[in-house]
Amino acid sequence: MAKSKKRFVCQACGGVSPRWQGQCADCAEWNTLVEDVPATVFSQKHDLSRGGRALAFEPLNAPTQLPVRKSTGLAEFDRALGGGLVPGSAVLMGGDPGIGKSTLLLQTAATIARGGNDVVYVSGEEAAGQVRLRASRMGLIDAPIRLASETSVRDILTTLGQGDPPALLVIDSIQTMHSDTIEGAPGTVSQVRGCALELIRYAKETGCAVVLVGHVTKDGTIAGPRVLEHMVDVVMSFEGERSHQYRILRALKNRFGAVDEIGVFAMAAEGLEEVANPSLLFLSGRDQPLAGSAVFPALEGTRPVLVEIQALIVRLQSGATPRRAVVGWDSGRLAMLLAVLESRCGLNFSSAEVYLNIAGGYRLTDPAADLAVAAALVSALADKPLPDKAAWFGEVSLAGEIRPVAHAPLRLREAAKLGFTRSFGPTGVKPEDAKGYRGFAALANLVDQVMGNA
Repeated sequence: MAKSKKRFVCQACGGVSPRWQGQCADCAEWNTLVEDVPATVFSQKHDLSRGGRALAFEPLNAPTQLPVRKSTGLAEFDRALGGGLVPGSAVLMGGDPGIGKSTLLLQTAATIARGGNDVVYVSGEEAAGQVRLRASRMGLIDAPIRLASETSVRDILTTLGQGDPPALLVIDSIQTMHSDTIEGAPGTVSQVRGCALELIRYAKETGCAVVLVGHVTKDGTIAGPRVLEHMVDVVMSFEGERSHQYRILRALKNRFGAVDEIGVFAMAAEGLEEVANPSLLFLSGRDQPLAGSAVFPALEGTRPVLVEIQALIVRLQSGATPRRAVVGWDSGRLAMLLAVLESRCGLNFSSAEVYLNIAGGYRLTDPAADLAVAAALVSALADKPLPDKAAWFGEVSLAGEIRPVAHAPLRLREAAKLGFTRSFGPTGVKPEDAKGYRGFAALANLVDQVMGNA
């Protein structure tokens, strides 16, 4: 590498000298020459401050026509997207194998195509005949979808470039695509990133909405590089247990709408059916209350969902190691709640096995479930049923206090809509929303309520 030449610049007049000297030859000032470190040869070759084209900046309030969302034909899908598909957007959908991703997208593609729009469905995992077989079973065989079984991104983009861009392009899946300009097998980090970049660029340039199906790892995260989730506009997760009929479509990232919105579907023989009232899926519907069962009004985005929390306490002989088993809730949160019940309320769970289950396979992340879980645990420990038609919500602190939670009136209205006449939660709820409501300031008040001391 060639050595860069030194130079000395006068701090008074800016004169340049190839070597240092006491007096500047231009302005006759003394001790003003300072060595100027020039750019290295590497930085000179890779200087990006010149040689490009000038950009045309636009004001934020420029009078341009905003993109109009396109409905998918499924209200639950539109809810999770924030109102529908945005033209030119890139959507990444992940989920466990067999959960129904291809089924949902095939239904969406058929509905949009029947509305007079051009839709392209490219499957890299199934042959075209296999996709037709599934469409025939779902009653979608008459939908005017352009179907192809291909894995080469170059061939896909070349074909699409020969005509007008479609309204929707479905790629199932991005891990099966490959680019001949990148070395490596399909599914590698470089191939997934490069193929996704080309497809997203096509979406931005043409206004075509692109939906990419993504594989997931064994811990449930989307496979491939994490940068893939940063590149797309919307990241959606299709969740649910294959042993249960319900499916939840959850938005994890959305540049065009609110996150944590969900859409609820039920798997049927003809495909996925929308569930307008998901609370009915997660409630047992029995007439008589049982010990260890509490109903919690969970909140998913702007939608309240009533779920049933079940607890079971099994007494053990002295010396045996008790077990803690949780399904659908955080096991660390359960350990914290048991510690608070023992320390602040004087209850003894150390010699008993504790089993906690969220009915219907639902997964809870709402911190407001603390009070409902505590009520179910105390009810199971005392073997006393909770009050009938009652809902419980509130966050429990380590000091045993019941902390207020967000959107309490919304939770109460949903519970009242389904016939729940009583509610228990934190204090401070407005009187107009507190019909049949009782607030607790501390967890000890809940224990007194369940034990019959209050």
